[in-house]
Amino acid sequence: MAQLSLFSAEEFYDFPQDLLEFREHFLTIEESDLLFSQLLENTPWKQRTQKMYDKKVLTPRLTAWYGDSEKSYKLGGSQFEVNAWTPELLSLKTKIEDAFGYQFNSVLLNLYRDNNDSVAWHRDKESRYGDRPVIASLSLGQTRKFDFRKLNHHESKYSIPLPHGSLLIMKGDLQEHWEHRIAKSSLNMKERINLTFRLVSEL
Repeated sequence: MAQLSLFSAEEFYDFPQDLLEFREHFLTIEESDLLFSQLLENTPWKQRTQKMYDKKVLTPRLTAWYGDSEKSYKLGGSQFEVNAWTPELLSLKTKIEDAFGYQFNSVLLNLYRDNNDSVAWHRDKESRYGDRPVIASLSLGQTRKFDFRKLNHHESKYSIPLPHGSLLIMKGDLQEHWEHRIAKSSLNMKERINLTFRLVSEL
């Protein structure tokens, strides 16, 4: 697999393959269209609250969680109810596991409704993910830019567009040294669904 190059306004950055893997056409257009419409229509989307500067604020996106257990738990300051796997999500999980050799027991779905929905700079550093988590991120719908920056060097930002049906694998020490986000956009954007498959302890 070719080394993944991210870009900024000034330069390219070649990410090592032990941190990121990318498949632009992991799903076909037909598979992507069908899954997108199914998830948009049938997912129990919720807008959650998050604590920020001692205040509770609404997250600028809708979310849902599926996994092996149906108990609820707190993640990143938000309380999630874990839904049972649907046949479509279970089939997608198996397809990713077979393609890459990783194992997952849950998936977080994010619905970005328009250009005003976003997720701020963060790392997936929850203790229940383990020290070197592997996260498989599938994108459906509107292409959005996925930004990276080094934890100790915020001046340099790099981006990769994540189109309909693409899959990005984050792994190794990525969460230790890099942050990522989906920023708001000044352009009009249609709906985008992102699915992040994870292996979570105590689930």
